[in-house]
Parts: sequence; structure tokens; C-alpha cells
Amino acid sequence: MNKVPFVDLKAQYLNIKEEIDHSIAKVFESCQFILGDEVNAFEEEFASFCHSKYAVALNSGTSALHLALLAAGIGPGDEVITVPFTFVATVAAICYAGAKPIFVDIDPVSYTIDVGQIEKSITSKTRAILPVHLYGQSANMDPILEIANRYNLIVIEDAAQAHGAEYKSKIVGSIGDIGAFSFYPGKNLGAYGEGGIVITNNSEYAQKIKSFRDWGQDVKYHHILKGFNYRMDGIQGAILRVKLKYLNEWTSARRNNALEYSRLLSSTENINIPSTMSYSSHVYHVYCINSVYRDQIKSLLSNLGIQTGIHYPIPVHLQPAYEDLGYKLGDFPQSEIAANRVLSLPMYAELSQDNLEFVCSSIEKSIKSLI
Repeated sequence: MNKVPFVDLKAQYLNIKEEIDHSIAKVFESCQFILGDEVNAFEEEFASFCHSKYAVALNSGTSALHLALLAAGIGPGDEVITVPFTFVATVAAICYAGAKPIFVDIDPVSYTIDVGQIEKSITSKTRAILPVHLYGQSANMDPILEIANRYNLIVIEDAAQAHGAEYKSKIVGSIGDIGAFSFYPGKNLGAYGEGGIVITNNSEYAQKIKSFRDWGQDVKYHHILKGFNYRMDGIQGAILRVKLKYLNEWTSARRNNALEYSRLLSSTENINIPSTMSYSSHVYHVYCINSVYRDQIKSLLSNLGIQTGIHYPIPVHLQPAYEDLGYKLGDFPQSEIAANRVLSLPMYAELSQDNLEFVCSSIEKSIKSLI
């Protein structure tokens, strides 16, 4: 049986194995296992890639969001506007800071925050807007920035799925006050373990985040803030330096794969293919179709050896862990519809034409068997 993995990390590794192995060996030889020269160099290179002045490397994307909020002064009693249709870390980070998440529904086409609903959710306690660049596509940033400017709010971008994505030719993460990225292994730019980074043009924010990540120290054993152990490993910094060199090439391959998916699926009934918004340059962390037959398609594809994913099956406002926020079924209908219908297809730079065609023909056959 022809098997198509959802992500093929081994294929990527084998293509750059010699460089990766050499970079890891250098860290072993230097014994700079926490932070160190490789992490410092990666911070400079990633900041340059994003056209940002500062980058601070961390141990996860969740930590990046958490420290971005703390650096911006977000804390108990504050409210942060975001979406319920996201990975739970977006909301968890707001809670870690002691603030309250306030949800706004998504736009049904882009799956990012519905900018027309933001303003009515602002109260005297609102301190920040936290848009999520979902699936590799930018949120609509100009209206967000305009609202934030009028109400004196901080904009923190969750760019965990959008490495290299652009909004009107600007790299996401560098558009608001602070941007947070994840390097979880399956991301477009993934570590071989956990990792994250914050980018900003604000030197005060950058310095605070550097201190927060390393137990609040400015110099060793001198703690000026109540900090955390959020440092990046030297090995991950070295690996990410190698992989960053290939990111544009991999992004181009993802875009080509997405175009081919869309071409092959364009006439398939009862599914919606993803839309690229006019303001956005999509990097396709996820290629996500939408169908009322989602669960049946997923099951039939699995039987054929095709792995798929669901990003995300339960919106955060309906998760038991966050029932204390007081939301209920029906509060965010577009997020709830998406959660019931989205299906992520295999997507990675090394995906072959044969596998693309096999996935798409299998979807078409599955649909025909259901109607």
C-alpha cells in the first residue's frame, strides 16, 4: 500500500545530514550546551531574515508568547484579545501572564481573526491584541494596527506557523510590537526538539526578554526580575542556523505543492480549498481543506495509508481546561464550524508529485463514495 506521511522529517534530515551532523559536532566540541555562540549567531541571522532589529531565542514558542506578554507589561487584571481557533498555547500564554483572554471569532475564509469584530470587544481593561497567523497565512494587520493605535494597545503577533510569511511585503512577526515564533519539529523551520524565538524592534522589550529567559539575571547570580528557565539549547541553535539557510527553498516547494493540490482539487465537489488573501504571501505550514464530510474523508484516507491532521478539532473556548472563561457553544460560530470541517493534508517540501496525485485522487474517490 502506498503510504503518505503527514510530515516527513527524515526526508528533510537526510537532505542536509552532513551539515546538521557537523553543526552538532561543533557544539559538542565547544561544550556550549546552553545558549552560547551558536544561539547568538542564530538570533542575529533570524532577526535579519525577519527584517527585525532584535531576536531572543527561547526553549519553545509558548515561552516566546509568555515572555512577549510580560515584556509588554501585561499582567493580572489585563485583557488580551485573541481567537479561540488556535493551538491552546496562544491562550495558555495569556493566562500564564495573569491576564484574561478575550475571544473574537475568525473570518471564515482566512481562518484568522475577524478584524471587524475586534473593536466591540475592547474594554477599559484591554491592553493588547494577539492575532494568530494561522496555517502559514498572515492575519489582516493594517486594521489591527489602526485599532491598536487608536486605543493605545500593544500588538503581539503569534507567528508560530508563519516563518517567512508576508503581509503586504512585510515579514510577519515584525509588523506589530513583538512577534513570537515556534521551532517545534514539524514547523516550516523546525528544531530537533523544542525551540522558540521573539523578535522586536524595541530594545527595552528585547532586554527584558533576555533577562526573563535566564532567571531574571542581568549578570550571573544578580536577579533583577522574577525570571524563568526558558533558554535555548546550543544544539538547537546550531541546527536552526543550518536549516534557516534552506527555508526560502523549502517555502517555495511548499507553495508549489499547494498550487498543485489546489489545481488537482479545484473541481472536486463538497470540499473547499484554502484561499490566499490578497494581502498575504502564504507559506503553507498547513494545507487545509474544508468539508462537511471531513471525518469520513479522514477515515477513508487513513485506510489508504494517507496521514492527515485536524488543526484544530475543538476551539479553545470549548476546551474543559478553559471553561472558567465563561464561554459556551454557539459563542463563536465560525470557529466552531471550522473545527468541525477542516482537514490538513500532507504538506512538506519533499512531497512527491505521485503522492500529491494519490492524495487528491483518493479524496475525490472518497467524496464520490459518500454522496
